[in-house]
Amino acid sequence: MEILKQYWLDFFGEMRDEENWWKRKQKLWESRDGKIVQMKGKGRIYEKYVFRNEEKYQYHLHLRFLIKQKDRFHLEEQIIPYELLIVNGKVKEHKEVKRRSMPDGGKLSFEIEAGTGERFTYNRLQAVQYAERWWNSYNPAYRKFEVDCTNFVSQCLRAGGAPMRGAPVRSRGWWYSGDSWSYSWAVAHSLRWYLSGSTVGLTGTEVERPEELDPGDVICYDFSGDGRWDHNTIVVSKDYYGMPLVNAHTDNSRHRYWSYEDSTAYTPDIQYKFFRIG
Repeated sequence: MEILKQYWLDFFGEMRDEENWWKRKQKLWESRDGKIVQMKGKGRIYEKYVFRNEEKYQYHLHLRFLIKQKDRFHLEEQIIPYELLIVNGKVKEHKEVKRRSMPDGGKLSFEIEAGTGERFTYNRLQAVQYAERWWNSYNPAYRKFEVDCTNFVSQCLRAGGAPMRGAPVRSRGWWYSGDSWSYSWAVAHSLRWYLSGSTVGLTGTEVERPEELDPGDVICYDFSGDGRWDHNTIVVSKDYYGMPLVNAHTDNSRHRYWSYEDSTAYTPDIQYKFFRIG
């Protein structure tokens, strides 16, 4: 579509006055001695509605950024869902598609069972390999959620050998079984607190700085700083200075800089929690 192509040429050409995520991404890498040396984008329309003089499209924008940091290169990828409304041949509305904040009606509470001293060996390589394999697709062995970030991270942890416990009580433990799962498996807020409190099976040790994390570890995000945790990612690599690069679902991302300063959900009040797994 020529009209959409021109929109994005304007957007990435910085012809718009407003601050946008593209400008924030550029500033982010400039502050880290890096530069986006190449960018490619491709749109895929998955729904189209036409009524008289109106056309509405929903599409996924797949972006690839080749980033150079000192003498090191890495490829970052991101999938962003958009909705486009055209009236009488002109763009009337163009916006990112927002998801609900949480599955399961936003339930937050759960219980942590008393520990028995059980331990497990966490295979970080297998967790990262899973995160790389499924970052932009969905394992049919699990349900896909509209807000899928925590479900994805839980699958990665499970692939790394994390043991499940607490079934069939959804407010207890961390588990997935057929058509049911714990809140901590699929709800960002619940997984954040589960990692803080669990002393048996899947456990997390909170650290103060992101550079203390290794591939296979988890970062939790409270975008508004209001105490309600919104998002989770898994560390898959490090940048030139040893800072985490992460994979995530919902807005599917690969090798994204951990801070999410280029996200449309980012606010100056953002809070993070950093968990070493195992």
